[in-house]
Amino acid sequence: MDALLLILGFCCMLIGIIGSFLPVVPGTPISWLGLVLLYFTTAVPANYWILGITLLITLIISILEYVIPSRGTKRFGGSSYGIWGTNIGLVLGLLSPVPFGFLIGAFAGAFIGELVHDSKNHKRAWKAATGSFIGFLASTFMQFLVCVLFLGLYISLVWRYKEVLF
Repeated sequence: MDALLLILGFCCMLIGIIGSFLPVVPGTPISWLGLVLLYFTTAVPANYWILGITLLITLIISILEYVIPSRGTKRFGGSSYGIWGTNIGLVLGLLSPVPFGFLIGAFAGAFIGELVHDSKNHKRAWKAATGSFIGFLASTFMQFLVCVLFLGLYISLVWRYKEVLF
């Protein structure tokens, strides 16, 4: 049973890292679930301090994931159309065969979204798309960093208890 929990936990870690780039997959909570699965094994003793602190970090990051892009968009004069355009462009960019398509798609989606909102003001749309894109990059980087730190914690715990787990 420990091997199954170990494998599922590691899969959650990888999905969490991938999910930090995808707006539809909650990356940080899935990575945290991977830590919880590791603590469910009989080999790793429960440490409620680590689980509590990482849960608090997960909740804060999950809230900021939605606040930062919208603040970036509003700070640069954008609307909710830019935020939706960023998310739609990101998904389309990920599906496209273009290198760095998710970055190009996110920016283009924000720009198109702002043009849908106000088709006459291209300068404002460009500025708002830039703000939405910067907010998206900041949010994504923050999630990715936390997911990688959770993976590092996971690997260090597995390494510490490797004699019992394997």
